[in-house]
Amino acid sequence: MGFYSPSQLVQDARRHGVEVRPADVAFSQWDCTLEDSSGGKAVRLGLRMVGGLAESAGRRIPASAPHALVAGLAQRAGLNRRDLNCLAAAGALQSLAGHRRIAHWVTSGVEKETAFLPSPGIDALELEPPSEGEDIVADYRSLGLTLGRHPLALLRKVLFSKGFSTAENLNQFPHGSRVRAAGLVTCRQRPDTASGVVFVTLEDESGCVNVIVWRDLLERQRRELLVARLLGVAGVLEREGLVAHLIARRLEDHSALLDELPGEWPGHLTVPSRDFH
Repeated sequence: MGFYSPSQLVQDARRHGVEVRPADVAFSQWDCTLEDSSGGKAVRLGLRMVGGLAESAGRRIPASAPHALVAGLAQRAGLNRRDLNCLAAAGALQSLAGHRRIAHWVTSGVEKETAFLPSPGIDALELEPPSEGEDIVADYRSLGLTLGRHPLALLRKVLFSKGFSTAENLNQFPHGSRVRAAGLVTCRQRPDTASGVVFVTLEDESGCVNVIVWRDLLERQRRELLVARLLGVAGVLEREGLVAHLIARRLEDHSALLDELPGEWPGHLTVPSRDFH
């Protein structure tokens, strides 16, 4: 499944009713695993998903379990401050320390050559939890995906006002319809046999849209195609059986929408995209 990013796989699994649980030092192995759930099986994200965490450290965590406190985790698994910061940023200390802000406060007590951490039970840790937007940005930055709401779910009213349909709604349009769609760019591909054509995958909260960009449009709008994190496409819908493609006629870079929601976003939303592999 290497062609698809972890975010695409997780989003698709959840749309099909599969429960996906977060990476957590109390439950995760290094690799992703299956766990029992009321609905049968759930996928538990592995610690390999935590950005910046060394594999050697990640494998020591489940091997040294169980853990009751972050201090004990650090000591028994031999984790340094960088390891703990990576786990805190990913929300993987939730079961031991609470939300990200508390986890960062706790890990800040790690001294360079000791395993000392402050107790998480003191009043100083009564910190406000991150906003939904802050958690989403942190998820993408650390994990490359989110188990919260899809970012475009928070922008849907704005996107509707600009005339953009969801990926799900595109299924209601017949062959040859002129439509507008927008999504996070998760893949750009230009096969050697495609005569300069670029295939783009856009993802929103309802699914994916497959976009075809012909060479002439690529030459006119190269910047939008290669730079946009949130790409809007105006074009013509083509159907062949159950397969639908959007033939692009115009590209629009709406990435600024990802950074302009007051009180929600603490900075740049990094969207992972598999480009030209």
